[in-house]
Amino acid sequence: MPEVSRRRVVIDTDAKNEADDQFAIVHALLSPSLDIRGLVAAHFGRERSDRSMAESREEIDLLLRLTGLEETVVADGAAEALPDEQTPRDSPGARLIIEESRGDGPLYVAFLGPLTDMASAILLDPAIVDRDVVVIWIGGVGYGGIDTAYPGIEFNLRNDIAAANVVFGSGLRVWQVPSNVYSQVSVGYAELEEKIGGTSELADYLIRQLIEFNDQHHDEPIESRSLGDSPAISLMLYPRGAQFRTVPAPRFGAEGHYLPGTGNPIRVVETVDVRYLLEDMFAKIRRFGNSPTRR
Repeated sequence: MPEVSRRRVVIDTDAKNEADDQFAIVHALLSPSLDIRGLVAAHFGRERSDRSMAESREEIDLLLRLTGLEETVVADGAAEALPDEQTPRDSPGARLIIEESRGDGPLYVAFLGPLTDMASAILLDPAIVDRDVVVIWIGGVGYGGIDTAYPGIEFNLRNDIAAANVVFGSGLRVWQVPSNVYSQVSVGYAELEEKIGGTSELADYLIRQLIEFNDQHHDEPIESRSLGDSPAISLMLYPRGAQFRTVPAPRFGAEGHYLPGTGNPIRVVETVDVRYLLEDMFAKIRRFGNSPTRR
C-alpha cells in the first residue's frame, strides 16, 4: 500500500493485563493501511502485579516474535500512574509519542489501557496539543446512566484518573470508547477455533492465552470473552464503521464518575461495526497463517 495512504499509529497497551490486547495488537500489525510507528508498553496498576509494565513489554515482544515483526519499534511506558495532574512520568514511551507527533500528517495514538503516557507527553511538551494528534481511548463507563458492565470504576480509568483528567482537559482530539460499547465485542471459543484455530502458532497462542485467562479469573463456567480493546483498531481502519456523538469533555471524579470539565469537544463512540471488526481480524490472521512464507 502506498506510504501516503497509510495512517501513522502508535499503540499504547497494557498487553499482559488481560487477554484482549493481544488480538488488537495483532490486528493492527497485520493491517497494511496502518503504519505502526511504535508500540508502548503500559502499566496496569499493582492489583495483579508489581511489575505490570515490564510484563506488558514481555508480551509485546512475544507477539512480535510470533508475527515475525521484531523490527517494530517498542518503548517502555511509565511503570505507574501519575502522582498528580501536574507531574509527568517521563519515559521512552512518552518521548516516542512526542517525537511522532512532530511528523507529517495526523498521528493516531491508541490507548488500550490507562492514559498515563499521553498525559505525560502533554505535561512534558505542552505544544503537542496544537499538533495533529488523535487520541483513541478504550476507557470510562457509558454516559447518561448506570453501566451494568462496570458498576464500579472502569479498569483503565481506575489505573490513572489523574492522567485521564489531563488528557480530557487538554484540548486534544479524543475519541472515547466507553465500556458499554467495548464490552459488546464478544467472541466464543468455538468461533475462535473455527475461524483461526490451527492456522499458525500465532493464532493458537491467541486462543490459548484467552482460555487460560478465563480459567484463572472466572469461577463460573464460561466459553467466551469480550475483545474490548479491538474497537481502537477498527476505528483507525474504518472510522465510518462507528457512530459517534460529540460531548463536552468531562472531568473524572475519584469514584470514576463524570463531572463538568473544560467543555472542549470530544467524540464518544456509541456503536462499532462488530461484524467488520471481527471478520477483518479473523481474515488477516488466517491469511498470515496461509502465506507462502509461513508455509
